[in-house]
Amino acid sequence: MTTAASRRSSDRRISPVFVGIVAVMAVTGWATWTGFAEQPGVAVFLFVTAAWIVSLCLHEYAHARTALHSGDISIGAKGYLTLNPLKYTHALLSIVLPVIFVIMGGIGLPGGAVFIERNRIRGRWKHSLISAAGPLTNVLFAVVCTAPFWLHALDGVPRDFQFALAFLALLQVTAALLNFLPVPGLDGYGVIEPWLSYNVKRQVEPFAPFGLLFVFAVLLWIPSVNTAFFDVIHSLLNSLGINEIQTYCGQEFYRFWQGTNEVCSVS
Repeated sequence: MTTAASRRSSDRRISPVFVGIVAVMAVTGWATWTGFAEQPGVAVFLFVTAAWIVSLCLHEYAHARTALHSGDISIGAKGYLTLNPLKYTHALLSIVLPVIFVIMGGIGLPGGAVFIERNRIRGRWKHSLISAAGPLTNVLFAVVCTAPFWLHALDGVPRDFQFALAFLALLQVTAALLNFLPVPGLDGYGVIEPWLSYNVKRQVEPFAPFGLLFVFAVLLWIPSVNTAFFDVIHSLLNSLGINEIQTYCGQEFYRFWQGTNEVCSVS
């Protein structure tokens, strides 16, 4: 007979799906580092994609774990603590769409989402922290990716792996910055929402499903906004020791099917 304790244990056991994604990240990271792959771009593509999906899983896990400790005990039964991306509210929006946008535009598009029963949670600070937990995970991931650069510890780190880390750092910084925008539907709005009046929240609520699409449309169709956004991103990365050549070449290697620019081949 299944006991409550065994059910709780299975609800929190790391999913084989997540373990498999981590394994792909580890193997292709090793192949990128050692130059084992006949086509380094393929290894970079698989490494960055797997690492990006891992970060998406950790982002949603942070939301879920914080919600659990804040009072939503339904989180475990929904499978959100297993790090299995297939358990999310919408796998297409959570994983597939963000990966497509990385391939198309090199933007760390935030994914959706774990369903949190907010009525179980008391206290505005707890609601704000739940929303902030996800993008703070991207910030932490960015710190890890950029550490070899700002610690000046690149001696012995292969060029291709440097480029891959630089591009992965770009994705994490863009994801964190986009997520923290106070736009309905994004985590940044979730941070401030508990502090808004009922009337304001009621007026804003209908726009929440379109917030992310609005942000992406503005970035895509208004060149001045796109330029300003990436100026901020590259300024942040420069302050962490990563220059635009490194992120550019990382993206060039990632898009291996387009061929690699000669500048990156000789860098």
